[in-house]
Amino acid sequence: MPNVRVAAAPDALFRMAADELARIATDAASARGVCHIALSGGSTPKALYALLATPLYRGSIPWTRTHLFWSDERHVPPDSSQSNYGVAREALLRHVPVPASNVHRIRGELSVAGSAASQYEDALWQTLKPASGRPPKFDAILLGMGEDGHTASLFPGSAAIGEVSRWVVAPFVEKFRAHRVTFTLPLINEAANVLFLVTGEAKAPILERALTGNESAQELPCRGVHLRDGRLIWYADRAAASHLPKELQEGCS
Repeated sequence: MPNVRVAAAPDALFRMAADELARIATDAASARGVCHIALSGGSTPKALYALLATPLYRGSIPWTRTHLFWSDERHVPPDSSQSNYGVAREALLRHVPVPASNVHRIRGELSVAGSAASQYEDALWQTLKPASGRPPKFDAILLGMGEDGHTASLFPGSAAIGEVSRWVVAPFVEKFRAHRVTFTLPLINEAANVLFLVTGEAKAPILERALTGNESAQELPCRGVHLRDGRLIWYADRAAASHLPKELQEGCS
């Protein structure tokens, strides 16, 4: 059965996710001296980032020993209002003591998105130092889910969904007539923890399909997230979870 944690409202959901992220970061830093987290884009996590920047949570994460990455990025410069990095910078990074050297953004301003993807793969090699033959293992990856079932920048029907060897690719997204830089499923599925954040009634039908249906990852990319040996947690507010079977809604708080 999927690990679904349902909150009565978005604010409660973000507190639950913040508590879990703080626990993961503290445990990783205590065990290995360092923690690696990949942030997500989109509108939903912005409220989580703002919460993490408050006095209540600012001291709960070992920022000086935490390295931050992004699971996807738009093909735009960092000062663009569309930049996933830019959103996190304004809501979180400017308010917490994370060293600049620990912030690893995707260079979306490069003229060739494929070059940004290749450079990001190199950054993963250098910072996470993965075991030979395995993708890097993040302590936590934050993900969202679109109303079409996409996650990161893996959209329905994209060739990037079937990628098996690359960790970061730059598919052309027909919906936006633009390239995106994104983690691939092999990299996501290597993580120790993946936290999906889903809010709002508009997401209810697609969340039900994602958790109870049998569609392929090509149809619903979020269904391609199956961690090799990690924990996959779905955080949903009551509105987003309203179409789920009752047994999946029992965690409502």
